[in-house]
Amino acid sequence: MARETIRDFSGKIIAFIEDDPNRKSVRSFDGRLLGWYDKKNGNTYEFSGRMVAKGDATGMLIGR
Repeated sequence: MARETIRDFSGKIIAFIEDDPNRKSVRSFDGRLLGWYDKKNGNTYEFSGRMVAKGDATGMLIGR
C-alpha cells in the first residue's frame, strides 16, 4: 500500500492518502478515516458510507 502525506502551505500535515489495488482511502492528520474511493464501482464515499461523488473525488474529503 502506498501512502502519500498531504501538507498545507506552511508544511503542517493535514491528511494522508492510502492507495491499494481496490480502494483509495483518505485519513485526517490524526488517523481518522474521512472517506474512500472504491476503484471497482468508481464512486467516492464519506466516512459514514454515504456516496458523495461519482469518480475519484477524494481530494474534496480533506476539507470536510
